Amino acid sequence: MSEEQISAGQEYGADQIQILEGLEAVRKRPGMYIGSTSSKGLHHLVYEIVDNAVDEALAGFCNTVEVYINEDNSITVRDNGRGIPVGINKKKGIPAVEVVFTILHAGGKFGGGGYKVSGGLHGVGASVVNALSTWLEVDIFHEGKIYRQRYERGKVMYPLKVVGDTDKRGTEVRFLPDPTIFEETVFDFAVLKQRLREMAFLTKDLKIVLTDRRPEEEVSMTFHYEGGIREYVEYLNKSKEVLYSEVIYCEGKKGDVFVEVALQHNDSYNEGVYSFVNNITTPEGGTHLAGFRSALTKTFNDYARKNKLLKDNEQNLTGDDIREGLVAIVSIKIPEPQFEGQTKQKLGNSEARGAVDSVVSEQLTYFLEQNPNVAKMICEKAVLAQRAREAARKARELARKKNSLETSTLPGKLADCSSKNPDECEVYIVEGDSAGGSAKQGRDRKFQAILPLWGKMLNVEKARADKIYGNDKLNPVIVAIGAGIGADFDITKIRYGKVIIMADADVDGAHIRTLLLTFFFRYMRPLIENGNVYLAQPPLYKLSKKGMQDIYCYTDEDLDKAFKDLAEKGIARDSVGIQRYKGLGEMNPEQLWDTTMNPESRILIKVKLEDAQKADETFTMLMGDEIGPRRQFIEENAKYVTDLDI
Repeated sequence: MSEEQISAGQEYGADQIQILEGLEAVRKRPGMYIGSTSSKGLHHLVYEIVDNAVDEALAGFCNTVEVYINEDNSITVRDNGRGIPVGINKKKGIPAVEVVFTILHAGGKFGGGGYKVSGGLHGVGASVVNALSTWLEVDIFHEGKIYRQRYERGKVMYPLKVVGDTDKRGTEVRFLPDPTIFEETVFDFAVLKQRLREMAFLTKDLKIVLTDRRPEEEVSMTFHYEGGIREYVEYLNKSKEVLYSEVIYCEGKKGDVFVEVALQHNDSYNEGVYSFVNNITTPEGGTHLAGFRSALTKTFNDYARKNKLLKDNEQNLTGDDIREGLVAIVSIKIPEPQFEGQTKQKLGNSEARGAVDSVVSEQLTYFLEQNPNVAKMICEKAVLAQRAREAARKARELARKKNSLETSTLPGKLADCSSKNPDECEVYIVEGDSAGGSAKQGRDRKFQAILPLWGKMLNVEKARADKIYGNDKLNPVIVAIGAGIGADFDITKIRYGKVIIMADADVDGAHIRTLLLTFFFRYMRPLIENGNVYLAQPPLYKLSKKGMQDIYCYTDEDLDKAFKDLAEKGIARDSVGIQRYKGLGEMNPEQLWDTTMNPESRILIKVKLEDAQKADETFTMLMGDEIGPRRQFIEENAKYVTDLDI
């Protein structure tokens, strides 16, 4: 390479080392601070500001937080706490409020005595929101005065000033997310509603009001739960048949750890235990969850032995047996939480385990002694779960002996691919033999496998694990994927990196998709969490005319656009033949390949799990036994149906 070529390329010297000052680092790499610049990151901005207000509530200085989505998609968050300090910070020589909004890693949560417990520990919340907003204004109501400061893209527009008098106290933050940073800047009322409701449940007596000013008629919802997490459990169980009416509640303090636990069993077979630290959700659990589980298992076994609900020759109940059908909230407040990783997904504090174990063991034992009927119901359900688990184990072993699982014997109807590399392999789960035949002929045999299913499969929402092994509709799916199910599921053993559900675009196809997704969610959840499950999107229409290349349309909008494009080319609508596909079996192999299977031209929808709790609730409602919640859902959402296939 010549000197001229080197100099013409990008130079790399001392002057190319960039120093990002102040909030520029946040604007340059927003994903590092809020996870992503998608809709999820956008809504995270609101949570950061609300978290600060909730921290005031946890400290006992605030009881109301108001959140407004304004007409221009800006956000207003108002609280009646102490207000951010307006005095001069000695170290920086500027008002404390300016420090909070313009300097990273600045806050009242680092041991200065401002807060005993808090969710935001890194001091990046308010300053990050400021950095990623087109503008942000803060008003502080303090000692009869209104103090105001404005920032634009993180830069101070004017010094903190007094703009009026007031008899209120607290803080009001208004901000408009920066459209040059975020992929979308339109807030979703439903997403905010879900998170703010959760925050209200976790902070007893805190009132959170969410108002959407964008519709013609303003929409407002108030979340205020005097029962706190007791009401949270009732809310999560509202679509289920509960075993006993009273929510079991344990509360106590050990050392610096404040523990709250609420639990109630229902008649389903699924566990729903959610854990929180200082109001932050911990999806991966941690020491507080481990303490809860050990206390639960030990307490129920001790009670069952003492009261002869377990015979001397019977095995102890396992944690899984006792937690079958359990909905529980484990919430702790701790001064200095240690999370494993920046994402705060898992708690690491060793003292949390002992504190939760001690509080739950003591108070749960007392509750069971006082309520023998409830104790008996729970133990009887756990004994049935134990027997079902044992039956499932025997069924699993039998299945393995028969070479059905974890062996080289694959289901007869599976047309496998030649490649053995899971990263490039994909399996299409296809409805019916006719579509399966077209798919087998049209596929790329190197990396595409086809598994035809016939008939309606088992609704696993209403079945225990022992009913799933050996089920003639589900077994081929389990075997083909090759990673087991439930507690045995091992994501490293999957045979295909993409599991693609390819069903007809009609009511039956939608039903099969839902049944399969219910099965994957309940028994192969890591498959969804890892992003291995996809939905194929077959076309709805084919437009054809002699001398013209066929046009495939995947939605009604696509169809309208296609006719518009043809009109511009002088092709009249009535001169074009239109075919509405009711099923995949109507397509020949070439058409199926071109439209639905060719990686170059197909449309695949990745199934994502944004919120496991919400997904659990939805599957229970739509696929469970309770008719009332399902009817209510249909009545509320029927108006949104635009293309009903009857």
